[in-house]
Amino acid sequence: MRIHFSGDSDRAAQVTEALSRRYGHYDKANADVIVAIGGDGFILRTIHENICCSLPIYGINRGNVGFLTNGGDIDDLSEKISSSSSCALNPLLMEGTDSKGDVHSAFAINDVYLLRSTHQAAKFSIKISGVTRSEEMISDGIIVSTPAGSTAYNFSAHGPIIPIGSDLLALTPINTFRPRRWRGALLKNTEIIEINVLEPEKRSVNVVADYIEFRGMINMLVKQDLEQSVTLLFDSDHRLEERVLNEQFLS
Repeated sequence: MRIHFSGDSDRAAQVTEALSRRYGHYDKANADVIVAIGGDGFILRTIHENICCSLPIYGINRGNVGFLTNGGDIDDLSEKISSSSSCALNPLLMEGTDSKGDVHSAFAINDVYLLRSTHQAAKFSIKISGVTRSEEMISDGIIVSTPAGSTAYNFSAHGPIIPIGSDLLALTPINTFRPRRWRGALLKNTEIIEINVLEPEKRSVNVVADYIEFRGMINMLVKQDLEQSVTLLFDSDHRLEERVLNEQFLS
């Protein structure tokens, strides 16, 4: 098996060097798989760097939570990769315009969210596939989450956990002021979500796609790009589907 190793810290670098000596190290053009050594943040960056690449990614945890990775055991790595199960994830595609008229775009595996950037609450209008569903929402922000990201910021904002493989997206508000009782929506992953910022000159808003931030945004379109996918590999005892399901039963 031809492996491309990648690590993000001094601790990961030591493991990367040891594994490279044991298994050999190939450039991506000649590799069969990418082994990323680090935490969830580094795995996300590895996914973004290789989102148009067909190579599967096997993560080894050298961070904290390690939700997107496997355990830290590096013995019998080739056998672990060969017997691992695959999980294909479709990213969100965000396209938006800022107050200067510049257009930005980015992919997100976990979520895209708008967040107020001043002391004043933000105001939004929301369209779903061209139909206005909310003429005015006042809140600190709003999250669009994939199933893979539903256990992260989305869940912290009291959004639903979505099983991996579901054809759904979560639209979850952050600290809603008006309407008082709106708690968000579950949407088909074929819907196009359009969010416009109202009064952007005094209620400025930033947009974040995973870890990529754009400031002073006035509108954005978000949809799941079903033409793009990235494949993550998991050991039998670290399957992402099981971990997402288990999150719903943790106290």
